[in-house]
Amino acid sequence: MHKPLGITGISPFAPANSPEYQQWRAARLENAEKAAGWGFLQIRDPKNLSAEERAEVLRRCDATNFALYQFTPNDDESDTRDSLRRLADALNLGLPEGHRSAGEKAIVALTVSEAPSQRGYIPYSRKAINWHTDGYYNPPDQEIRGFLLHCGRDATTGGRNQILDHTVAYIRLRDENPAYIDALMHPQAMTIPANVEPDGTTRPASVGPVFAADRDGNLTMRYTARTRSIEWRDDPLTREAATFLRDLLMAGDPLMIEAKLKPGQGVFNNNVLHTRTAFDPDETGNHSRRLMYRVRYFNRIGS
Repeated sequence: MHKPLGITGISPFAPANSPEYQQWRAARLENAEKAAGWGFLQIRDPKNLSAEERAEVLRRCDATNFALYQFTPNDDESDTRDSLRRLADALNLGLPEGHRSAGEKAIVALTVSEAPSQRGYIPYSRKAINWHTDGYYNPPDQEIRGFLLHCGRDATTGGRNQILDHTVAYIRLRDENPAYIDALMHPQAMTIPANVEPDGTTRPASVGPVFAADRDGNLTMRYTARTRSIEWRDDPLTREAATFLRDLLMAGDPLMIEAKLKPGQGVFNNNVLHTRTAFDPDETGNHSRRLMYRVRYFNRIGS
């Protein structure tokens, strides 16, 4: 049995550490149940996050890996981007990922687009996005550990986000069959094949586990429920575990949070499982008012 990064004898994820795991499990499920009543944290001034607001963001992210927030919306896109970067700086997120579609302040604008670098990619369409964690195709040294998603303009209809703390998914799998966890922690559990980018460069294949512990001992997840351009390890238990997880997410977990973000609302998160429903089905061409801002980091919230 292999030992993923950070899995030590004192970790609740160590297979032999049942007492520690049961304590951790109870706390995570209790926090996830409470999160349904937390709602959106009101931030008075996003450019000057107060000590109390910061502490509450960190408390929520520590408890459930995400925190919904809101502040007064601003129609000035440049000012909104500045606010988001200042929020990220206040949470010690460091330098953002250098995403190919990043614009001002290294923030990606997620909107319906036919731009050459975005055409054909589902985030820039009106289509639904299946369950995933961000950057599941990234190499191990560029693991996305935290990001902000912020609403500039909401869709006329649809465009709801669903969120599930990935530690809950881990618990459901381990409750069903502890061997599923070992299968999904295998260093070759999931492969995203190489891909030719719009600029002609090749993104190399990404091979790694679904679950692991990061350098600080926090549980991380690398996952997509898509069935195309993904290869599972050729092992019966791995395929069984992947099917169980896919079915679990499709059925919907009672601890899942669903929200249609309104302008000025967003979510800080430690790269939790999330999805998006389709939106504006009556629009034609590349028209939709929906605009979401996303900025991704290699650090966790507050690390």
